[in-house]
Amino acid sequence: MKVIDTTLPGCKVIEPAVFGDDRGFFFETWNKARFSELGLPSAFVQSNVSSSAKGVLRGLHYQWPHPQGKLVTVLEGEVFDVAVDIRRGSPTFGRWEAVILSAENKRQFWIPEGFAHGFAVLSDRALFSYLCTDVYMKEHDSGIRWNDADIAVDWPISAPTLSAKDEAAPFLKDIAEDRLPVYQP
Repeated sequence: MKVIDTTLPGCKVIEPAVFGDDRGFFFETWNKARFSELGLPSAFVQSNVSSSAKGVLRGLHYQWPHPQGKLVTVLEGEVFDVAVDIRRGSPTFGRWEAVILSAENKRQFWIPEGFAHGFAVLSDRALFSYLCTDVYMKEHDSGIRWNDADIAVDWPISAPTLSAKDEAAPFLKDIAEDRLPVYQP
């Protein structure tokens, strides 16, 4: 397994060891001991799978309080996956990082607690897996507008298919400070 740092401290790209032959392939998506040794999360409490069509954009989502760290993997298709640092006081507050995740490249993206997350589907369909460090709590579900000009994510699609919730999400500058996580150096 190879772990690659990104420009956002804590966000990591993980390239698992893939074993393949003429029958297909095998790789571990998570191993408690191996992840722990590398300083990656070693405990998850919820696993989610979503399926989306080409042009769908989900995000930018976060949960506060009770933040969720997410280990994300694409099982089918390809997505443009984004993390945004929304921790008040962070030296990288409002900055984003993007990674192409696909069934073909088998990369994973670790997004720690305190970051918003979203993705845009580039293939005809994408099957997306999330391992989360806390359970989903509807009353703490939050989001930031996908096209917030102050964040300026360079999305590869200009007219995405959005949920009503994502379409109406607030801009980062309009979110009350107590509704954002705090940077802990």
